[in-house]
Amino acid sequence: MVNRMTENRELTMDDYLAMVRRRLKIILIPALLAPLAGFLVSYAFPTKYSSQSLVLVEGQKVPDIYVQPVITSDFTQRLATMQQQVLAGNRLRPMIERLGIAKPGEEGAIIQEIRTNMTVEPVIADISGGGPSSSGSTKKTKQKKPSGGTALPGFYVKYSSSTPRRAQQICAELTGLLVEENLRTRATASRGTTDFLGRQVEDAKRALDDQDSKLADFKRKYMGQLPGDAENNVRILMSMNSQLDASTQTLNRAQQDKAYTESLLAQQLAAWKSAQSSNNPQTMEQQLNILQAQLMQLQARYTDDHPDVIKAKADIAEVKKRLAEVNNASSNATDTTQKATASEPPEIRQLRLQVHQYDNVIGQATGDQKRLQSQIGLYQSRTAMSPGIEEQYKLLMRDYDNAQNVYRDLLTKKSSSELAANMEDQQQGEQMHVLDPAGLPSDPSFPNRPLFAGGGLGAGLALGVAIAIWLEIRDRSIRTEKDAASAMDLPLLVSVPWVTDEEPASANGNARRHFWGHGNGSAPEREKVEV
Repeated sequence: MVNRMTENRELTMDDYLAMVRRRLKIILIPALLAPLAGFLVSYAFPTKYSSQSLVLVEGQKVPDIYVQPVITSDFTQRLATMQQQVLAGNRLRPMIERLGIAKPGEEGAIIQEIRTNMTVEPVIADISGGGPSSSGSTKKTKQKKPSGGTALPGFYVKYSSSTPRRAQQICAELTGLLVEENLRTRATASRGTTDFLGRQVEDAKRALDDQDSKLADFKRKYMGQLPGDAENNVRILMSMNSQLDASTQTLNRAQQDKAYTESLLAQQLAAWKSAQSSNNPQTMEQQLNILQAQLMQLQARYTDDHPDVIKAKADIAEVKKRLAEVNNASSNATDTTQKATASEPPEIRQLRLQVHQYDNVIGQATGDQKRLQSQIGLYQSRTAMSPGIEEQYKLLMRDYDNAQNVYRDLLTKKSSSELAANMEDQQQGEQMHVLDPAGLPSDPSFPNRPLFAGGGLGAGLALGVAIAIWLEIRDRSIRTEKDAASAMDLPLLVSVPWVTDEEPASANGNARRHFWGHGNGSAPEREKVEV
């Protein structure tokens, strides 16, 4: 509070106290009249009564480590959702008809009134010892958590109406609707969750069966070439290479032995044939037998077009021709001659047997060599294809493992959901109980007349202070020596007390005449100003 005379100097506490003393009446008159006006104004508003109920939310009775709850969302959010669902028109109309509080055509207005006057407030617990209290009161559920407080599982339902009985009835009905909505919501959530997980499990099982079929087809297609068979294929390949080397050595040795035996046989036959007469029928028959035997052996091994077979047949024909000539020359002889059949020596027969044995060994070694070479080529191709097959197999196994993990996880979740649904059906889950039913209010909740009076007091004080400040700003009076010095901007020489009967009030109680001088202060001018 400053005026134009004092706005150029710093005010002290004495100056402020002086201003308050001068304007005290102006401040007190509005401050005393405004509470009375506020109290009277409160009668202009319609009276409302508020009924309140307390609902306690009990947690599930089965520990969470055994059965996970169906609904895990924030309690405040769930409470706000349930409130909106309860305030829907299709939920409020049966309640209004049951209570009979609406006249024909007024249902819409009553529904809007209920939505406006209903509040839901979560319970806040003060750990410091203040006890439960409610905060965050709005028409939509909000929760303000003070420091040191935690949310208790509970909430207040409050409803305001023009009559106490109506407030109590509607508050009780809304509380019951909230409890029923909680049961319905949890049951619907448990069934919906179980059905959804059941469909997901079926889809996951089909996907797993598909991956299993692909994996089985891949194993059948690349049997013996899978990543687990790589080391075994390498060992088999090394073993076959060793067998091929042994078979090659056996074949070479048999061929060498056969060649040597055949040379001995040729020498023995030449020596034995030279000893026999070429014209002796017995010798020729023996030679014919030998040639026929050789022809049989050759036919057993070769076809008729083979050169050796053709040569043997030609030799036989030649011998037969010669034998026929000899027999024709001696056909006139009447004595029956006992033909002595000369046989080959044992050495020649032994050599022929050895040659036959070597042929068998060579044939078997040749077959083994071809078989081993074919198998070695097969295993070499398997070894070369192993990296690509292993990559495809890993991709299939990864997809199969993912499908199996998804199926197993969904199956576990479905089992947990079924347990939670059974728990809800047996009412072992979260439950709401009305701890404090809606009471019949005895005093109106609005308007709060002491609050209106207090507001009037504050408004009156503010108005009085504002008027006092406005008057001080417009006041041009000089009341103190400091005001005079600040206003004239001259040094003060002397002050004379006020000696008349009508002494004006001043800040310090002394009225004076003030004199100012110009110059250096040694010879002040005779200029006088009276205040």
